[in-house]
Amino acid sequence: MEPRFTLVHHESADHGPIDLNVAVVGAEDAPLILCIHGWPETWHSWRFQMAHFSERGFKVAAMDVRGYGESSRPEAIEAYRLTELCGDAAAVIEALSADGAAIVFGHDWGAPVAHNLARLYPEKVSAVAGLSVPYGPAAAGDPMEIWDLVYPDAYFYMKYFQEPGVAEAAFAEDLPAAIRKTYYAASGDAPDDLWLAPRPADHAFLDGLIDPDPAPEWMAGDALQPVIDAHLNRPMHGAFHRYRAQALDGAEIEGVGSPTLAQPSCFIAGSRDIVRNFVPGMDLYADPGAAMADFRGTTLIEGAGHWVSQERPEETNAALAAFIDGLG
Repeated sequence: MEPRFTLVHHESADHGPIDLNVAVVGAEDAPLILCIHGWPETWHSWRFQMAHFSERGFKVAAMDVRGYGESSRPEAIEAYRLTELCGDAAAVIEALSADGAAIVFGHDWGAPVAHNLARLYPEKVSAVAGLSVPYGPAAAGDPMEIWDLVYPDAYFYMKYFQEPGVAEAAFAEDLPAAIRKTYYAASGDAPDDLWLAPRPADHAFLDGLIDPDPAPEWMAGDALQPVIDAHLNRPMHGAFHRYRAQALDGAEIEGVGSPTLAQPSCFIAGSRDIVRNFVPGMDLYADPGAAMADFRGTTLIEGAGHWVSQERPEETNAALAAFIDGLG
């Protein structure tokens, strides 16, 4: 698969001109699928879905989210609010869709972007598939206060990411190793609790993570090289600013549109995804369709971890295809 690349130029009301790098495959006039990646990925994380669905007659666009790859990397934390990222995705749909709408796939942080895109721009989203992170309607308040309650006086990776510059410096010391450790730790191949083992509050994210040798087949060879290249010798603040902007989202979104998504939707994840166990003793995948009016079901892929679309692409593609085929 050799995608063509286009820059979508978008004017952010708060942060000026934004350029969004988008990889595209498929016929120009075909119905659009927009893929939105999460942390710390790039458009390349969707390569298997791009190949599969372009062969099924779709135009598939995978964007570099603001702060990643060849897209703009504004400095301000406020530039990474969900409203800003949803505005970017809406601009991509407007630029690339023949009919002004798209089926949207979102993984990790891309899932909240996809879900809130469906809420804030309902006319642009015909259906939405969330991977790894279930939808929860935005509400005023700082989500970090929840994690302080769940992990009092203890480490949680989102808490570690809050101080600007700290995580960026740690990753810059050996970026290839940091990327490999991150991917492995959240994968279905990692030991239980490698990511979520109890640790003291001053623990650093990369300490104790494993640089696998040999690497699992799905991340071996040059599979992660495009992600490494996208961040190498470039500022990574955008990748971490999304975690720092969470407190700004709820108050801005909660009064807009309906908190219950109207579009057909589904949820796909690995059975061993770390997100599932973020709250000890609670299965966060128990009811992912609770705030979706037309929820078409959950697919949990046994043994897969957080990077489900790359760890188990054939099963992920099959679940996504079944969802799309059911749209009629």
